[in-house]
Amino acid sequence: MKQQQWLATIAIFLTMGVILLGAYTRLTDAGLGCPDWPGCYGFLKVPVQDHHVAAAQQAFPERPLEPHKAWNEMVHRYFAGSLGLLIATIFFVALFNRQSPKLLPCVLLALVVFQAALGMWTVTLNLLPLVVMGHLLGGFTLLSLLAVHWLRLHPQYRVQEPKLLSLKPFAALSIIVLVAQIALGGWTAANYAALACIELPVCEAGWLQRMDINEAFDLHLGHDDYEYGVMSAEARQTVHVFHRFGAIITLLILATFLLQLWRRATNSVIKRLTLAAGSLLLLQFSLGVLNVALHLPLANAVAHNFVAANLLMVLVLIFMQLRGSNAKHSKTTSKESL
Repeated sequence: MKQQQWLATIAIFLTMGVILLGAYTRLTDAGLGCPDWPGCYGFLKVPVQDHHVAAAQQAFPERPLEPHKAWNEMVHRYFAGSLGLLIATIFFVALFNRQSPKLLPCVLLALVVFQAALGMWTVTLNLLPLVVMGHLLGGFTLLSLLAVHWLRLHPQYRVQEPKLLSLKPFAALSIIVLVAQIALGGWTAANYAALACIELPVCEAGWLQRMDINEAFDLHLGHDDYEYGVMSAEARQTVHVFHRFGAIITLLILATFLLQLWRRATNSVIKRLTLAAGSLLLLQFSLGVLNVALHLPLANAVAHNFVAANLLMVLVLIFMQLRGSNAKHSKTTSKESL
């Protein structure tokens, strides 16, 4: 059990690192820093020697080698590959341990393989926004499921508060709303719409007349290259505005849920999770405002991505605690009826 606990802990922190590197790669426009996959210009690492650089330029004349972007991309791939191997280890350790649950490690392995495929398609389809957004959601999902796996391996942190059962639907709604907002953020980033509006609170004057919802949420399939986006300025502005309104809705719904949870909870674990989620929620909203006010500074934008992943993870852990309370309550009710 100790071995599995350590593996799960390391996997969580490694996934956080991969998410940070993925955001940094995307925000430095290095998503196509290596135009092939899984190598880089036909090599296992970024070409350095003159004859290797010449061979790379000859193989990909349409995309000249930019070493700093190529290294950003390859470091992300190295970390992602290491994470894949670690999750495969988690799967096989659970497989050969008779007392370990098998379903979640199997799901984790399937998800990380699918993430690898999305990483490949991100490159081979030249940053197709649908794939880029899916890759982002897959990474966040992986982190949340690893946290659930960690919780199952640490029963001392699992609590039961049957009186919180009525909040379970609200917890599920909060997760759905947050996932939708993260997807909107991913769609905004994938279509290079983060700076489509640079004024607060909504956008530049006349934004309502320039809205183009049809193009904003069209998949735009069939283009040869999506780097720097293919949407019109009006469509990007529409995506950006939707993400801003989504942020306000998300803030209100999650804050209401967390406030109710804080008032009703008595267990210290649930209290700490609620406090963590509330802090992350306020930090995330503040980072979003700063992204606009400061015109998307790199460190702030990377943090905005990272905090969203952690907020989702904590909300999922809260939901699992409420779900555990439900299981405990069902057993108690069953015994009383007998």
